Amino acid sequence: MNCEVIPAIDLRGGQVVRLKQGDYAQQTTYASDPRELAQRYAAAGARWLHLVDLDGARSGNLDNLAVIQAIAADGMQIQAGGGVREETDLQRLFDAGVRRVVLGSVAIRDPDLVAGWLAKYGAERLTIALDTRRIDGRWALPSAGWTEVEARTLDELAPWYAARGARHLLCTDIDRDGMLAGFNLELYRHLADRVPQLAVQASGGVRSLDDIRAAREAGAQGVILGRALLEGRFTVQEALIA
Repeated sequence: MNCEVIPAIDLRGGQVVRLKQGDYAQQTTYASDPRELAQRYAAAGARWLHLVDLDGARSGNLDNLAVIQAIAADGMQIQAGGGVREETDLQRLFDAGVRRVVLGSVAIRDPDLVAGWLAKYGAERLTIALDTRRIDGRWALPSAGWTEVEARTLDELAPWYAARGARHLLCTDIDRDGMLAGFNLELYRHLADRVPQLAVQASGGVRSLDDIRAAREAGAQGVILGRALLEGRFTVQEALIA
């Protein structure tokens, strides 16, 4: 089974950063020019790029839209999110050249609205992001930049979206995000069993090429690579042939 390698660039204040477990107080800044980094990933052979507007995820505004537009103008296929609340936000990202818009908090809080967008724009234009954390034996769904826990669970919403035509599901184990502890393979096996019709993108904790292979074997059809690439643990070229 093919497994798409998708480098990630998290944006805050127009710079490339990473947060530890989604904590805005635990930020590491890696580069001041995200466009140059995106060009390097493209030159290395990556077909897709995952952009996260961390400012927007908290504010509900598309704070880094100009940066996203500049990167999209270089020709890569962009998957981007953070701050999408209304249909006008969707349109602004599409107009900026984004191929697939990632829907996180709104997908958890207003599924009916997002189901309408799936029907209108098609499953290939949207990625449903159900980032999760194990709480009291269930896969809870924190939202608003992972700062608020919602009532719905992953096991409720993933099948709900699959039944309404969703195709792409991004799922991060928040407790592993930025921790270099390896993917939560149990989570991706669970999703492959529960919602086999969804193309699941694994995210959170990758540290080695073996993690990429293991995620593919667990059923993931895409892997989001952030900190491991930024810190040179392996290259995009190596990930593509893993």
